[in-house]
Amino acid sequence: MSLKHHLTTIAAALALSLGLSSGAQAQDRVALKVVGQPAATGLIQKNKEKPFFDDFAKRTGLPFDADYKSIDSLGIKDTEQLRVMKAGLFDIVSLRVSQNSRDEPTLLGMDLVGAAPDYATARKVYESYSDALDQRLQKQFQVKLLGIWPFGPQILFCKKPIAKLADMAGMKVRVYDQNLAKFIESVGGTPVPLSFTEVHQSLSLGVVDCAITGPSSANSSNWPEVTTHQYALGFQMAMNGYAMSMKSWNRLSPDQKSKMQAAFNTLVDDIWAYSQELTQDAINCNAGKDPCTTGKKFKLVNVPVTDADKETVRKAVASISLPTWAEICDKSNPGCSAAWKKTVGKAIGVQ
Repeated sequence: MSLKHHLTTIAAALALSLGLSSGAQAQDRVALKVVGQPAATGLIQKNKEKPFFDDFAKRTGLPFDADYKSIDSLGIKDTEQLRVMKAGLFDIVSLRVSQNSRDEPTLLGMDLVGAAPDYATARKVYESYSDALDQRLQKQFQVKLLGIWPFGPQILFCKKPIAKLADMAGMKVRVYDQNLAKFIESVGGTPVPLSFTEVHQSLSLGVVDCAITGPSSANSSNWPEVTTHQYALGFQMAMNGYAMSMKSWNRLSPDQKSKMQAAFNTLVDDIWAYSQELTQDAINCNAGKDPCTTGKKFKLVNVPVTDADKETVRKAVASISLPTWAEICDKSNPGCSAAWKKTVGKAIGVQ
């Protein structure tokens, strides 16, 4: 099926013809079509994102309601978000950064393997890179970037015993972008690209031996039912964001734009703090330890992270992540890696 036909089918099936109308300037309540995170990803979607859009008019102070649906309830792949936005099918999207990086490699500059080993560094990456990314998304996909937030450190879950990265040699490992795939190859694993919703079954059936995601998302989706070990070494921060179609954004008055941006700034800051709380709690829950207040208790072996593996991931930025990504990104967006070095590279000391 061609992409055009696919998008047409989605549009027809979901009756997504309502966009932001000229009534935005009046005080009529306008319904914005919003694509949310997969419900399967857990508590950030459930406790922060969905309530924000459910109470959208109050949160923004604007006469807009949000027709919010999680992406997994819409029948759209999370790799197609930029395409459906460009086609005008939605007004706002909860953008999955790595998953859409094949359509726009510039996105991945926000989340290179090893570039953000902790929340403080991840925030530096976001603040230094968001303007360049916003400009690129506006130009290529006609969407305005409203903010970026992290699910948190993406760690390893395996159904076979592991004590260090080298133990992944010969194992099939679920990945979600090409940068992570290249890193897994470098330590001897075989990367297997899978969407989040496919992972539980794939682990259960032995399609993969290990999989990478955040501790809280793994807990919410019951990955510890089908794995035995967790290795809390963060490879990436699983950056996600909010973007609005330029068609919808440009129909807002300057005051409305200011209120809209302020509301998303508040939401994003709230998620940054919540994500950090969830991460440590979920690591405890997955291993059946206290305190465990946000998730379900399981009995995973919590493997101590070696200093050598931390160093391997840290060095991967300059030796693997940046060169691999730069080659791809510069082909579609000349000057892409140079812009990254001037912004993110300068902020985190990588050239």
